[in-house]
Amino acid sequence: MIWILGGIGVLILAAVVFSYLVSSNVLRHYMERQMNRNLKEYTVHIERAYFHPVAFSLDLDNLTLTQDAEPDPPVAYIRRLHAGIHWRELLTGHLVADFLIDRPKLYINLKNIRKEEQSKIAFREKGWQQALEAIYPLKINVFTVHDGELTYLDESPYRPLRMSGVNLHASNIRNIRFPEHTYPSPIRLEGTIFDKGALVLDGRANFLLEPHLGLSAAINLSNMDLAYFEPITNRSNISVRKGTLSVTGTMEYSPTITVVNLKSMAVAGVNVDYLHLPQTVAAEEERIKNAGQTAKELSNKPTTKIRIDNLNITDGSFGYVNKTTQPNYRIYLDHSEVTLKNISNQFKEGKSTLDLRGKFMGTGDTVVTGTFRPYTEDPDFNLNIAIENTQMPAMSDLFRSFGNFDIREGLFSFYSELEIKGDKVSGYVKPLFKNMKVYDRRDREGKGLFHKLYVGLVGGIAKLLENRPRGEVATKTDISGSLASPKTSTLQIIFNLIRNAFIKSILPGFESEVTSPKSNPQPAAPDNTSSSGQK
Repeated sequence: MIWILGGIGVLILAAVVFSYLVSSNVLRHYMERQMNRNLKEYTVHIERAYFHPVAFSLDLDNLTLTQDAEPDPPVAYIRRLHAGIHWRELLTGHLVADFLIDRPKLYINLKNIRKEEQSKIAFREKGWQQALEAIYPLKINVFTVHDGELTYLDESPYRPLRMSGVNLHASNIRNIRFPEHTYPSPIRLEGTIFDKGALVLDGRANFLLEPHLGLSAAINLSNMDLAYFEPITNRSNISVRKGTLSVTGTMEYSPTITVVNLKSMAVAGVNVDYLHLPQTVAAEEERIKNAGQTAKELSNKPTTKIRIDNLNITDGSFGYVNKTTQPNYRIYLDHSEVTLKNISNQFKEGKSTLDLRGKFMGTGDTVVTGTFRPYTEDPDFNLNIAIENTQMPAMSDLFRSFGNFDIREGLFSFYSELEIKGDKVSGYVKPLFKNMKVYDRRDREGKGLFHKLYVGLVGGIAKLLENRPRGEVATKTDISGSLASPKTSTLQIIFNLIRNAFIKSILPGFESEVTSPKSNPQPAAPDNTSSSGQK
C-alpha cells in the first residue's frame, strides 16, 4: 500500500514538474503563436504560461497586446488570464470553458485611433474571438473580468478618459440553458467613470449572433463628468467646460436592430460654448449638412429606434462665440432650465416639446417654448420666444463687431412666434430697444440708428425666406413665405434660425451701412442719443 501511494505521489510530482517545464517554455511560445496566427495588425506577448493537469486549466501571466503600427505603449495588459473547465456544466454533460481575466488594463490614445481609421480591415474582423478561443480547446461558456481599467488619452493637456473598477460577468455564452431565448446569456457590467461617475449595465446577450453579438440591457449612468470629453467635442467646435450627465433607460443592439429608449436624461451645471472660428468655417457648414443628412436617414428608420422620454438640464450655460469678427463676441444664456420631452426619430411617437428658461446675457428674462419633430425629412416645428429687459451694455462686443460704436445704456427685449411646416413659414418678430444711449464715433449726430437696428433685425430673419418682408419700421412685423431650402432637416432649420434669425438679426443692417468711411475723421466727443419706447 505504501508503495502504491508513493508511486501516485511520484506521478503527481512528475506531472507538476513536467507542467512547470512545459509552461516555462514550450507552452508560452505555442500560445503566442496560436493567438498571433489569428490576430491581424496586433501582436500578443506572454511572459509566463502554466498548465495545471489535475484541474486541466491554464494560466497566462503578464500578457500584453500591441498595435503593430503604434507598439508603444501596449494597448492592453492582462495580469492573469485563467482558462479552465466549467465544472457545473460538466455535470449536465456539456464540456465548456470558464474564462477569468484578472486586472486587465486597456490603454488607447489618439494615435491608435487614427491608425485604425486608416486600416483596410474592420476592427471587429481582426480575429479577436478566434485569438481568444485559440488559448483553450474548449468553447467559452462563462467569461469574467475582474477589476479592469480602460484609459483613453487624446492630446495634451487634456485629462485622460478613464473607467476603473470594471467588473464584467457573462454566462451561458454557448446557449446551453435557454436556447429558445433571443438573448439567452445573462450579462452584467459595472464600473467607475472619471473618478466620480458610475455605470451599471444589466441585461442579456447573444454571443453567437453574426457578424457581432446582440445585447439587450438596462442602463444606469450617474454623475459622469462631461468636461472630460472636451478634447473630443473641440473637434466639432464645441467647448464643454463642466457639467454632469445621468441616464436611466434600456437599449437593444444586434445585427438587425438598434433600439435606445432613455426614460430619463439629466444634465446638471453644464457650461457649453459653440465656437465659430475662421479656420473652420467651411468645415462647420459641411458638418451641419452632414447632421441634416443623418437626421433624414434616421427618420422613421424601422431598424433604428431612438427615444428620450425626459431630458432635463438644470443650471446650464450655453454660449455662441464668434471669432470671425473684430472684436470677437460671445452671446449666451445663463442659469438655464431646459425640459425636453418625447424626443424620437419615429413619426408615430408624436411631437417633442421644449420649455427653456434662463437669463439672456446674464440679465434678460428668457422663456422659449415649442413643439417639433427632430428627425423628420421636412421641417416641422412651432417656436415661441420672449426675451425681456436685457442690459444692452453686456452686448457691446456684438455691437462693436458690426460698427464702431458703444452701447452706454439701454434695455433690449425680443418677442417672436414662428411656425414652419414643410416649406411654409409664418409668424412675427417684435424687437424693443428702450432708453438706449449710443456713442457712434463715425456718426456725430447718431441719426437713424434705431431705424438701422430695427431694419437689421427684420432683415436677418428675412434671409431665411424667399419672400422677404418690406423693411418697414413697425411695432410688430409679420413674416410669411417659403423656406429657401425646404428639404433641410428640422434640426438644421432650428440651428440656422437661432444663428441667422437671432444672432445675426440684431445688427446685420450695419454690415452695409456702418462701414469704414471714405475719410478717417478724428474721434468725436461722446454724443449720447436716446431712443425709447416702441417704434
